[in-house]
Amino acid sequence: MKNFILLAIFAVAFTSCKEKVKQLSETSAEVEKVIEIDTTDEWVSLFDGTSLDKWRGYLTDSMYPEWTIDDGAMLFTPGEDGGKNIITKETYTNFELSLEWKISEGGNSGIFWSVFEDPKFSEAYQTGPEIQVLDNERHPDALANPKYHQAGALYDLVQPEHDVCKPAGEWNLCVVKVNHKTNKGSITLNGTEIVSFPVHGEEWDAMVENSKFKGWEGFGTHQTGHIGLQDHGNKVWFKDIKIKEL
Repeated sequence: MKNFILLAIFAVAFTSCKEKVKQLSETSAEVEKVIEIDTTDEWVSLFDGTSLDKWRGYLTDSMYPEWTIDDGAMLFTPGEDGGKNIITKETYTNFELSLEWKISEGGNSGIFWSVFEDPKFSEAYQTGPEIQVLDNERHPDALANPKYHQAGALYDLVQPEHDVCKPAGEWNLCVVKVNHKTNKGSITLNGTEIVSFPVHGEEWDAMVENSKFKGWEGFGTHQTGHIGLQDHGNKVWFKDIKIKEL
């Protein structure tokens, strides 16, 4: 009789334990689902096709009129004067930036990061490293120095491992990662990682020393700065710009 009572107690306890494990599993699944949803929310839109509010001109509080919205894309149309680079209103240190770009025939532009804004630097490229935006088939930069100046290159610093750029007039998806915590940066173009590099330290300094930027005060020295888009005198489009802080 005592054995029967003990077995009954054990059965009840075991059933109760199974129910708790089941509930815990269901709760864990729900937590995982929530975490998955939260991860997608880490992306912040910098341009959704409807507003330029998160951007302004370099060295000015207003937006240059050469930058407009055209069919959901940010369009730069060159004017009589150059130097109409734009930057984000916010600054970033460790991030993943995703955007699509389309260049006009024979065109040239660029994407900057870590731009340090100061009147003594008249151009964003004087402090911010650049990811090249280019018509590889026609622009002289790609023909004269294809290794370090073609589309997707870390301009004059690191050459792309692959040429996966689409022709002028077609959209290219570019993802830029910069992480000072791991000292790693990378550029992915149209789904292929084509460039990787250190973002500070001796290796970075050596790359700069062997480039056209040797001796440039402030170039690539600021870990925190603005994201920038370049006026290089040619029509260029950008769309679906978003950023995730790392």
